Amino acid sequence: MQTRWIRISLLLLLLVVMVLAAGVGAMKIPVPEVLRILAYKAGIPVHPLPDVAMMNVFWELRLPRVLRAVMIGGGLAIAGASLQGLFRNPLADPMLIGISSGASLAAVLVIVLYSFLPSFLLNWLPRYYLLNVVTFAGACACSLLVFRLSTTGNRTAVASLLLAGLAITALCNAFIGLITYTANDEELRNITFWSLGSLGGASWRITGALAPFIILPVIVLPVLSKSLNAYSLGETEAHYLGVNVRRLKIGILGLSTLAVGAAVASAGMIGFVGLVVPHILRSVTGTDHRQLLFNSAVLGAVLLTLADTVGRTIIAPAELPIGIVTALIGTPVFITLLLKQRKKLGGLETA
Repeated sequence: MQTRWIRISLLLLLLVVMVLAAGVGAMKIPVPEVLRILAYKAGIPVHPLPDVAMMNVFWELRLPRVLRAVMIGGGLAIAGASLQGLFRNPLADPMLIGISSGASLAAVLVIVLYSFLPSFLLNWLPRYYLLNVVTFAGACACSLLVFRLSTTGNRTAVASLLLAGLAITALCNAFIGLITYTANDEELRNITFWSLGSLGGASWRITGALAPFIILPVIVLPVLSKSLNAYSLGETEAHYLGVNVRRLKIGILGLSTLAVGAAVASAGMIGFVGLVVPHILRSVTGTDHRQLLFNSAVLGAVLLTLADTVGRTIIAPAELPIGIVTALIGTPVFITLLLKQRKKLGGLETA
């Protein structure tokens, strides 16, 4: 019963945050006006009619951006919770297995080599969409490479997976440094802006293109929660409980890559969401993945929507990159987590 109320509370919190975020900005839209606009767009008769200027700002600018923040935050958080369950380590993060670094390398390549690409490709695929496609492909390629390097026969060792991920991450970072060294001033600015993360320029077309890549993991990963609970007891125990361990690993890695790759491709580097959100929820709901995965998606959506709202209003009319906001929030939590881990290990050594 308690877990049900926690889930309902998180969903209500998300709705409240979405409505408030959609009304905050250079043009303030009161909550009653937001609700009136939503009712009008849904075909419900309202009186008086919504203000035309407010309705255009809300529908064409604010709502697509809020929905984009919700999807990216939810995707990053549920991917982080799933990977932490797979590695059985609360410090696990998509960066550990090369997903984020592969996406970063691909994005830097596009930014630097864009002027050398053939014109027919640029006419067929505009720069923004080209960046998204190549970045997503880079994330998938690195994730697949890490998985292949850590697989022997039909067995994939989690320790080997982490080591391969760290090696590929170091290699990608080295190439990023080399490419950045050869970039000109304009390319350096573009690389810096992308690496800090941003949800600016949202539209219904961009949000719609992102939706399938985020919605699929958010729906399917919770289905794997029972198997992930069994896996937390150990691979051998999970096997005897009827879990196909190899299929579980492939499913979690594939779906997590899908969510993180799409998020990074769409909004750039946004750190700490997948690390912080599951840690917060474990202290409230425990380690049961049947609750943790879905709740992580909801709380991740809340966190990133709030971070984006702060980023675009705190120094208005300028905009603070969302990656900076999430880092300012996530770093203290990460340090707290490290201190707790050290204290726990110290207690074990003393015993």
